[in-house]
Amino acid sequence: MRPVIFLYVLAFYILLQFSWWAYLLIDLNNEVFEHRIENVALTAVSEEAKQAETILLEKKIRQRHLMVIGEGAVFLILLAWGAAISIRSFNKEVELARQQKNFLLSITHEFKSPLASIKLYLETILKHKLEKEKETAFINSAIRDAERLDNLVENTLLANLMDHQGYKFAKEEINFSAFVRLISQKLQTIPNQAKLICHIEDNLFIIGDKNALSMMVFNLVENARKYSTPDSIVELRLEDRKNSVELCVMDNGIGIPDNEKQKVFHRFYRIGNEEKRKTKGTGLGLFIVNYIVSGHKGTIKAIDNKPKGTIMKVNLPKMQLS
Repeated sequence: MRPVIFLYVLAFYILLQFSWWAYLLIDLNNEVFEHRIENVALTAVSEEAKQAETILLEKKIRQRHLMVIGEGAVFLILLAWGAAISIRSFNKEVELARQQKNFLLSITHEFKSPLASIKLYLETILKHKLEKEKETAFINSAIRDAERLDNLVENTLLANLMDHQGYKFAKEEINFSAFVRLISQKLQTIPNQAKLICHIEDNLFIIGDKNALSMMVFNLVENARKYSTPDSIVELRLEDRKNSVELCVMDNGIGIPDNEKQKVFHRFYRIGNEEKRKTKGTGLGLFIVNYIVSGHKGTIKAIDNKPKGTIMKVNLPKMQLS
């Protein structure tokens, strides 16, 4: 906050100094004009010559006044423009610093949480003689946490590659219907999370990168579940459109304010303060989804679900079958 106050004080000081300089310059011009008028009155050979010289001097003093006012206006415009750019840049840096702080806080929690869970499951299996069914359930839970940790690492690495334009999308023919159905089957087995219901139209094909598209679907469903209660429903729809395939992931969660709908696709962006937030996440999920969709020449937008919640709507170019 102090640098902003200093910037305002500096701008005010410069404005004050400039106003004083302009006043002195105009006052000095007026004094010179008065002296020259007196000199004309003393040296003029006739009344007509005196009037002609006076008119000429008045014209010059008006021109000088206009010059001072014009230069002053340009200076003020440049000062305001520079101040606006400086303040905007400063605010961007502050916002980026806040988002990076939030990211560090969240990434620390996101890494520690599955690691602690895996450790607890394994120690329980090691120290206690459990029934086969319970032991299998613990192992499956540990595997899910390991997959969650792996996905987190993949997201972080992919985001870093995106920053440096280092990720190249593969291009292969994909039966997107079968592909999404397979991913959704894996996601339906996660306990204590919103139930996933799928409506997938058959035989929809696209050209794309399987690894990236898998991450896109996973992140969309995970993001929807993040803001949904365990007893609610997340719906996934894959449908045919004229020139595209449309993937919609719908939740009944808290929704997204209109002024945040574009911001949620920015890197590190998360609504609220990380220290007080209850939902998990790093602020990379939708940023990565947006990058993947753009890399496949598609579109994504967040719209309101009725009566509440959010719909993430993705449209990808459809492969035309011969």
